[in-house]
Amino acid sequence: MDDQTRIELEAAAFRRLQKHLMEDRTDAQNIDMMNLAGFCRNCLSRWYQEAANERGIEMTKDEGREAFYGMPFAEWKEKYQTEASPDAKEAFKDSHG
Repeated sequence: MDDQTRIELEAAAFRRLQKHLMEDRTDAQNIDMMNLAGFCRNCLSRWYQEAANERGIEMTKDEGREAFYGMPFAEWKEKYQTEASPDAKEAFKDSHG
């Protein structure tokens, strides 16, 4: 496989993951993703921002989040984020505190 094809396949897989998280699984909370997998939507948006910055494209954290979430982060939180359970908070504290 040539490099361009590999890049296109990786980009397609990323776009599918993004769509899955933003449209199909809005019920999956970031804290639960962090507790289970060690990354969440915010991590993906930060990695997107960092990749842009590494290539000389100025992008703030908020711009990276909006690019990944497809809307301002505050709007996402209002529409989809729920209060984390005490167990989820404790698990996050134990693994990321």
